[in-house]
Amino acid sequence: MKSTALAEHNALGNSRDASLRYRRREHMLMFILMSPAVLIVFLLLIVPLAWLIIQSFYVGDGVSLEHYRRIFTERVYWNTFLLTFRISFVVTLLAFLMGYPLAYAATVLPKRWAIVILAIVILPFWTSVLVRAYAWLILLQRSGVVNEALMGVGLTSAPLSLVHNELGTIIATVHILLPFMVLPLYATMQKIPRDLLMAGASLGASPLHVFRWVFFPLSLSGVLAGVTLVFVLCLGFYITPELMGGGRTVMASMLVSRNIQLYSDWGAASAVSVVLLMCVLVIFYVVSRLISLERILGTK
Repeated sequence: MKSTALAEHNALGNSRDASLRYRRREHMLMFILMSPAVLIVFLLLIVPLAWLIIQSFYVGDGVSLEHYRRIFTERVYWNTFLLTFRISFVVTLLAFLMGYPLAYAATVLPKRWAIVILAIVILPFWTSVLVRAYAWLILLQRSGVVNEALMGVGLTSAPLSLVHNELGTIIATVHILLPFMVLPLYATMQKIPRDLLMAGASLGASPLHVFRWVFFPLSLSGVLAGVTLVFVLCLGFYITPELMGGGRTVMASMLVSRNIQLYSDWGAASAVSVVLLMCVLVIFYVVSRLISLERILGTK
């Protein structure tokens, strides 16, 4: 009996050792396969980000918090960040008000119409952001199509100032970022079970009540994903505010550019970038408490 138990114990130990060696070999193989990707991420993301953070503390030949002190004490920096967040909020709100009906229509209409709507939404991706910004600059200028049409129908007696200001920046940015609101909304709405909507209707609820109490609450995860994407992307927008703002609408990304181009102050530019990055990370952290980042980034 003892010899049999000892043999079973040895066999079990050998089996565990073999399983442990197999897992180690599997982990080593996975590490070898992942190492090229990890190296690329390290060289192209981690190293530049670390250098950016280190550079933000350098003033001349020494280490100092001067750049961050200026950001949090000087009015020009505060105004720039407030303007950036205000424009981002307005753009996000307008994108939601325009994008939700589009996504809803693509969800409830027949498939052929849904394909047409989504094609129209995705079509601007085939054109670069620079070209689209210049197109809006031409359309909204004082002698552009929009002003000519408004004066032609008698709505205005003189050309409106639609470019080189905050209004023009918002209009062009909404157009460029609208797909990033529609696509997450549509992906979420497609997953809503139609049986729930039919159940609400069968209980006597009107279409408005079914939408308000059933459909809209179930689509909130898509709303949050789209709002987060548009808001974060707008925080770092550069080309469109630069062209449509005409130098008068200065957002945080433009502040980074001017610190480098006008003053050759890489430390100040790095500090602004780090603060903006921290703002984005805080936003992602807060949102991640409500919805998974995989859903926001479209990987789930």
